[in-house]
Amino acid sequence: MTAPTPGSVADATPRNWVDERAPAAWRPYLRLARADRPVGSWLLFWPCAWSVALAAVAGGFAPNLWHIALFAVGAVAMRGAGCTYNDLVDRDIDAQVARTRSRPLPSGQVTARAAAVFLAAQILIGLAVLLALPPFAILVGACSVLPVALYPFMKRITWWPQAMLGVCFGWGALMGWAAAFGRLDAAPLALHAAAFVWIIGYDTIYAHQDKEDDALVGVGSTALLFGARTRPIVATLYAAAALLIGVAILLAGGGWLSYAGLAGFAAHCAWQIARLDISNPALCLTLFKSNREAGALLFAGLALDAITRL
Repeated sequence: MTAPTPGSVADATPRNWVDERAPAAWRPYLRLARADRPVGSWLLFWPCAWSVALAAVAGGFAPNLWHIALFAVGAVAMRGAGCTYNDLVDRDIDAQVARTRSRPLPSGQVTARAAAVFLAAQILIGLAVLLALPPFAILVGACSVLPVALYPFMKRITWWPQAMLGVCFGWGALMGWAAAFGRLDAAPLALHAAAFVWIIGYDTIYAHQDKEDDALVGVGSTALLFGARTRPIVATLYAAAALLIGVAILLAGGGWLSYAGLAGFAAHCAWQIARLDISNPALCLTLFKSNREAGALLFAGLALDAITRL
């Protein structure tokens, strides 16, 4: 059996590229940005990509590849910045939780000062991406700063930190439309609402990995709040997400390919619910990660719908 790489994080993907191929001096910072666990960047990116594709469906043009590229870079940079900021705020709590005490800050791989400098560098990259967008999209993006700043503190004051994550990670559902049309309409608002409830659902599954430690430390989560009712509640959240995506497609004038993408998304969510076992942390992590594929299915349907209309 291969020994773990020194400094590796407990819940990182085994034999990931950061632990095996990144320069040793970079590894603590890449771990801080969760580059060893890229699924979070995908989950931040998909609502942005959905919005770009939905705007293309509504406008009768091809999905804007420049906007997609910008949102891809922005998702990686801002997810890394968000994780770095979250770890700075939570470093004392993380030191008390089995899954997180091996992270760079609580394990001493990175100092708080160095993490703050790294955070500033990632924010500058995100700012450069934002400033490359049209003016109205810049304004919409700037409005996300407050919920992002508040997110790490929510677990201390509410059982619903996943709801604030839904606001933050779902913000991209507004951005693609704003960049394409210079305004917001009912369709992207419905898409944002869909992303919001989808994110609460999948992050509740994720939070079941930490529920015992969270209870001991005294922080809140929907995993603790829902408890044994998690399966029906997450099923309801996923069903609401599918319904709201359907509303967004209808408002945008989408065709059968968009609805086919929605059907794939809904089927994937149903598969997650069928497999869910909240007493199995490894399975919870697997199901959480699989939402990358759920997001891809919806994007594929929307993008193909836009392209075939040209």
